[in-house]
This record gives sequence, structure tokens and C-alpha cells, in this order.
Amino acid sequence: MSKDSQVRAAKFAIGQIVKHRVYPFRGVIYDVDPTFNNSEEWWQSIPEEVRPKKDQPFYHLFAENAETTYEAYVSEQNLLIDDSGKPISHPAVKDFFSELRDGRYLFSNRLQS
Repeated sequence: MSKDSQVRAAKFAIGQIVKHRVYPFRGVIYDVDPTFNNSEEWWQSIPEEVRPKKDQPFYHLFAENAETTYEAYVSEQNLLIDDSGKPISHPAVKDFFSELRDGRYLFSNRLQS
């Protein structure tokens, strides 16, 4: 079995709106890593009792909470589908996606070559 075939398929897709299972923020997925791909320092900064396993998909989000917008890196185990139907207010959304349709963002044609 090749290394790639051992990687679990991502549960969520680019353009999908998700929310964090524990913390009060939501976002739209703009990239997916098949397994953890951030610094060891970042991973160690997460409290051990809630630190996710590295061998699962991790998602890059344009995220928002009640105060601000930012980018987040979140493990699959900590995400849930956000079915609120509300758009994400992060300013980068308009650069990556063309529209929100049926609760999911569609890629912008400007990114295709």
C-alpha cells in the first residue's frame, strides 16, 4: 500500500462553511492538508488535553468570530458543518470565491489559469 493510499479522505471540501466544535468561530475552507503540516511549536502550543492527532486532515479557513476575521488551521476532529446559511465576512473570501450558493462558496474563475 502506498503512503498516499493510507491517507484518510477529507470529510470537508474547499468552499464549505464549517464551525469549530469547541470554540466560537466559523469559516470557509480554502485549502486542505491530508495530515498535519504546521510547525511543531504551533502544535505544542495547544493544551495537551485538547491537542488533536496529527494523522488526520487539517483545514485552512478564512475564519471569523464575534470580534474579528483571521485565518485558522483546524483539525478535522474539531470541525462541524455550519448550516446557518450566513456568509463569511472575511475580506479574502471575495479573492478566492465567486459566490455563495446553497451554503457553499464556489471558486472564482480568476484563480484558474
